[in-house]
Amino acid sequence: MDLRLVSPDIDPAIVQAMDPEFVRYFIETIQHLTPTHTVPLAECRAHPERFVTPWIYDSSGEPRVSDHTVTSADGFPVPVRVYTPDPDVFGPGPYGVHVNFHGGGFVFGSLQADALFCLKVRDRAGLVVVDVNYRHCPEAVFGKGIEDAWAALQWTHQSNEININPSSISIGGISAGGFLCCVVQHLARDAGLPLRLCVPAVPVTTDSCSYTSLDDSPYPSFREYSRAPLLNWKRMSFFQKHVFPANQMDRLRASLPDWWLSPMRAPDSTGLCDTFLITAECDPMRDEGEAYGVKLVQAGNKVTMKRYLGVPHPFMHMAKVLQKARDYDEDVLNALTVAHQGSI
Repeated sequence: MDLRLVSPDIDPAIVQAMDPEFVRYFIETIQHLTPTHTVPLAECRAHPERFVTPWIYDSSGEPRVSDHTVTSADGFPVPVRVYTPDPDVFGPGPYGVHVNFHGGGFVFGSLQADALFCLKVRDRAGLVVVDVNYRHCPEAVFGKGIEDAWAALQWTHQSNEININPSSISIGGISAGGFLCCVVQHLARDAGLPLRLCVPAVPVTTDSCSYTSLDDSPYPSFREYSRAPLLNWKRMSFFQKHVFPANQMDRLRASLPDWWLSPMRAPDSTGLCDTFLITAECDPMRDEGEAYGVKLVQAGNKVTMKRYLGVPHPFMHMAKVLQKARDYDEDVLNALTVAHQGSI
């Protein structure tokens, strides 16, 4: 295939070695989209319709989908979208529930980002899904998203607005959403809130958004795939500017628990819920994600890890064109089904 790349920030040699299905889709479609990190953030906020990706879907008109509001620790109203299974297929409930945190580098994301996946979890695993639109940087300082994610999990556990079994809860998320999972699974343990499963996918597990140099990371994949498609050093530098700006780092470090900046530095990782941790071979975040999984294993937790070969950071969004993404769907749905067995 002719590897004529639009962006000089991407290494043709990396693309050449990737999954052929992804390479074709990237060359023909994805690389012609305008990356959000190449335009001012104000433009992205003012005109989000200009930066819509093929996997964005508005599920608000779907049956058995309802919008709710969760009150965060500081009183902020956090939007959540609830997906309820068809009682004609899965019975009257109460149902197990999966809480989802979208990705987007802590800067982007919405209730449309993971809607297609939320529908799959509802319709194929028979779970209620609570999709959380936590606050983003820089409009909210880093840490508010963690508070929102934790508030949403607590609301789910205690809510009488949704038809769920509070003893059968799982959490999951992609990228920044995976980071939130890693923090929240520790918070849930500390609060005695039982979780059936945590599913961090291509997670950020360090404060890599604060790095100003490739050499700041101890993990080889960070440098090896610094010019990979979809997530590369240029895009990570954009997130650094908005998530962990240099002039705010001292205040953030003073005001937040250190492990909220990096789950890898959590002082105690014993007694956590089971974890299904997913990484992608051609992803700068690969090694830190897998290191987090190893940390949990060493702390005595049950962890399943799977690395998907030949694909980049957010590959799971591409199920319409990519077999590896469909494999991801099957793997996660199977893991959730097993984790929630006996919940109804």
